[in-house]
Amino acid sequence: MQAFADAWSAACAAGGASTVLVPASYVFLVGPITFTGDSCEPNMDFQVDGTILAHTGSPAWRSGVLTQWLEFKNVRGLAIQGSGTVDGQGSHWWSGGGSAAGDAEMELDSDRAGTSNNRPTAVRVFQGANVTVSGITIRNSPRFHLTVDTCRAVQVHDVTVSSPGDSPNTDGIHLAGSVGVSIHRSTIACGDDCISIQDGCSDVFIRGVHCGPGHGISIGGLGKGGASAAVSDVTVQDVTLNQTMTGVRIKTWQGGSGSVKNVRFSGVTVSAVKTPVVIDQYYCDHATCSNQTAAVAVAGVAYQGVAGTYTERPVYLACSDAAPCSGIHLADIQLTPVRDGGHHLDGPFCWKAYGDQVEPVEPPVDCLLAEAP
Repeated sequence: MQAFADAWSAACAAGGASTVLVPASYVFLVGPITFTGDSCEPNMDFQVDGTILAHTGSPAWRSGVLTQWLEFKNVRGLAIQGSGTVDGQGSHWWSGGGSAAGDAEMELDSDRAGTSNNRPTAVRVFQGANVTVSGITIRNSPRFHLTVDTCRAVQVHDVTVSSPGDSPNTDGIHLAGSVGVSIHRSTIACGDDCISIQDGCSDVFIRGVHCGPGHGISIGGLGKGGASAAVSDVTVQDVTLNQTMTGVRIKTWQGGSGSVKNVRFSGVTVSAVKTPVVIDQYYCDHATCSNQTAAVAVAGVAYQGVAGTYTERPVYLACSDAAPCSGIHLADIQLTPVRDGGHHLDGPFCWKAYGDQVEPVEPPVDCLLAEAP
């Protein structure tokens, strides 16, 4: 770990387009470390061609306060790139938190509060600007694989995320408080949301992503504990989802406030996805949650060109009584059930959802209300 810290300091001191190189054919066992860009010139490269392996026995983990393993903080113009691997050795933490297989929370898509909070994110970019992450593989993270937190102008492309489908709360790419994020040409397999878009995110563009296994591409959950949240201007296009829990989803908690607006999903291909199209304003990660009237408002959401197969329900639009969904647009929806005898199939479901449909929409979502709320 000290070698990494020294290499980073030397590269910062060199100035200009300097590079920290993790050479190919080498494996480095590294404990939790923060690379701070306060004294660095912009346009540095962090080149990962070898393997960085999490040191699960590091005494630093015992404090219980570390929530990330490799953190890049206050960096400008940094490129994290290469053909190598970041391996979080997550099974060490997953087994400690109990197996996710068969856990009801996997069905409810929870945040595993209490067991996940002491598991670190593999790679975190915090308060960065003009950052690129490309080429690398991030696998078996204890918790989230890549977090982009409070950043501006970030590109993630040609990245591979790999962890088992039953690994708990292992989001692939987790966005929070970030503006101007582009994610494209990446493959994500994990135990939770392939891409998770949280409060404070806007101007997010996702294209050419393959997801599965996992829980799909999600906005939220937003508004937990009565919090105010805002997400806007999100475009997801030309993505494929294979055997995921949901396809493209918006999820909010009861009792929250704020808004989700101007969201467009297009060119979405699903294969044996449980529920491809989801808006859930009654999101709950426990067996029961108390009913509340306030809600994060959802408006201006378009689904265009969603096709493939589902295993439970094609469309689920559960909106709030107090803040109904408005401006839901469905066009060129062609979803067919997987009829293998092993799944219970339901038709489209809507509650307080307002919008319009442009044929073809198959199966027809007759429960979508045409009048403005």
